[in-house]
Amino acid sequence: MTGTSTDPQGTEGIRLQKVMAAAGLGSRRACEQMIEAGRVSVNGEPVLEQGRRVDPATDVIRVDTMRINTAPGLVYLALNKPRGYVTTMSDPDGRPTVGDLVAARTERLFHVGRLDAETEGLLLLTNDGELAHRLSHPSYEVSKTYLAQVLGPVARDVGKRLREGIELDDGIVKVDSFKLVDSNANRVLLEIVLHEGRNRIVRRALEAMGHPVQQLVRTSVGPVQLQNQKSGKIRALSREELAGLFALVGM
Repeated sequence: MTGTSTDPQGTEGIRLQKVMAAAGLGSRRACEQMIEAGRVSVNGEPVLEQGRRVDPATDVIRVDTMRINTAPGLVYLALNKPRGYVTTMSDPDGRPTVGDLVAARTERLFHVGRLDAETEGLLLLTNDGELAHRLSHPSYEVSKTYLAQVLGPVARDVGKRLREGIELDDGIVKVDSFKLVDSNANRVLLEIVLHEGRNRIVRRALEAMGHPVQQLVRTSVGPVQLQNQKSGKIRALSREELAGLFALVGM
């Protein structure tokens, strides 16, 4: 998605190095050096001289091909959703919600996709409606990784069958990858990667294979990893993570 650039040498807009510095790329002098080195582009065009003015709300600015978020007021967050929380901003039945966890924030946030109440893990939140829409749309095939604890033992052909596709009541589901991570007594930990977001799809697929899920955690969405983020905690996405999401959905 590209914006309409302000007159490069006119008086409108804000100087590019000032916008870059405000986005956390370093001092204005450091940003000027990036421009001098030919590392910066605006709306796909390399910037070859100082003095360029831009509109941070609409122009797409990249450094070393990595898109930088310069739009004022847009936020991009990663939440480790706790088990028992509903993926809505409010609930008429009074259940704990994702909205409760971000109640202190003033932005009107969208959750990107959903996790059912009993599933915990990574949930992206933003007020960038276009990015939220693209990340949720099946045509972009954004991969998601889950860790599922099930009762074992798990037959050797389960992964093969899931990769080839199994029939559910709303159509065939195929996983992108399947890995047995750990096995202890009758409990087995599985890693599953897939790129669709049908309701409770991981739980339903594993149950259809005879392995109802005991615990389910989403550990990644595209390039964004949950890592060691504590349950219920929220953090801002890094520049690298955000640039990876933009690239993934063609923004």
